[in-house]
Amino acid sequence: MVLLFMVMLVTAAGNTAMQSVMPSIGTHLHIADVWVSLAYSWSALLWMLLAPFWARRSDRRGRKAMMALGLVGFAISFALCGAALYAGLSGAVSGLTAILFFAAARSLYGGFGSAAPPAVQAYVASRTSRAERTQALSMVSSSFGLGTVLGPALAPLLIVPGLGLIGPFVAFTLAAMVVLVLLRLRLPDDDPRYAGRGEILGEPMSASSSPRMGDAGQASSDHFHGGVETDRHSIDSRVERLRWQDPRLRAWLAAGTLGGQAQSILLGVVGFLLLDRLGLRHQPDAAAGPIGLVLMCGAVATLLAQWGLIPMMRLGPRTSTLWGMGLVAVGTLGMAAGRDLHAIATGFAICSLGFGLFRPGFTSGASLAVTPVEQGQSAGIVAAVNGSAYIISPAIGVWLYNHSNWLAWGVVELLAIAVILICLFGMRRDAAA
Repeated sequence: MVLLFMVMLVTAAGNTAMQSVMPSIGTHLHIADVWVSLAYSWSALLWMLLAPFWARRSDRRGRKAMMALGLVGFAISFALCGAALYAGLSGAVSGLTAILFFAAARSLYGGFGSAAPPAVQAYVASRTSRAERTQALSMVSSSFGLGTVLGPALAPLLIVPGLGLIGPFVAFTLAAMVVLVLLRLRLPDDDPRYAGRGEILGEPMSASSSPRMGDAGQASSDHFHGGVETDRHSIDSRVERLRWQDPRLRAWLAAGTLGGQAQSILLGVVGFLLLDRLGLRHQPDAAAGPIGLVLMCGAVATLLAQWGLIPMMRLGPRTSTLWGMGLVAVGTLGMAAGRDLHAIATGFAICSLGFGLFRPGFTSGASLAVTPVEQGQSAGIVAAVNGSAYIISPAIGVWLYNHSNWLAWGVVELLAIAVILICLFGMRRDAAA
């Protein structure tokens, strides 16, 4: 769990550190806010398209190999992004050229970095019982929360002479390489050729909220004897490809898609919101601190939800998702009305508390809806849904914000309310603990 935690942590910390400095970098390069947001779009599109492919491949090549591939993609992408932006800030290339090179380098993260999260999720899901899965996935998801604390906290400290705003890119590239070496040396291999893989697929599952779980568990056990895989290809041939339209997943994917759009809009707008509300457009270097502080407040709230509320209150997937989006609806109003750092940070923290409940609720709900042998495919679809939220929504949110503050906040409110309605009328109640 420590190694899996570190895989997710370093990518989350790196991405949020980048988020802390990108509004300032964009201002220095004289790039419009919406174009800074669009620089992430191609990467997000690749993430959505390729995450299911990498997840299916992890079923054949093993989760460890896909985690390593994801870390390599992150490290190379981050290094090239930093180099492109450094060239722009130093005047070697124009601001437009720098942001275009940045977008191209960022696409490597979407293309190859997307291999790691579904592999980590499937690795955990295949080693936990149904009763434990919500808490286990919440723990892994919380690594993103901890990363969003460390990233913004470290970003101002990494702005050092000689590197300036590019310092975080250099630091987290090196951190990813260290984690990659530890992963290759210390994480137990789960390559399908190893007998241990049979034990994972054949693990008994508890009574379920999914009516097909018992049948799937029996089907799996028929092909395993003493934890040794007897015929891998015969199992694969009997598992149909999981479809996005699968009735078991439909409500969870709808909730994940809409809630993800709301979160991506808030994350896309918050940096520019602080630049404007605090009057820092003419002092962009000074914005990294306030942006980092607000992101840290949100991250702490996310950790409170995932490390405290979910395990303490034993929240099920539907309950966690429902209450999470209710908090988002309340916190968005606070951000919209806030005029100083304290008010904006408080509103963002309430939203983040909500997303901290929503994200593991949606993830574990989708996992529990399918059979054990479909976990890899389910993880890939979940990762694709998460990636799809960042294709165009942040840029749309920034565009709406630049035209009307209330228009952007109104869209987020509508998305939150839509998820609440899906939970109330489209999902079964959680089974009693």
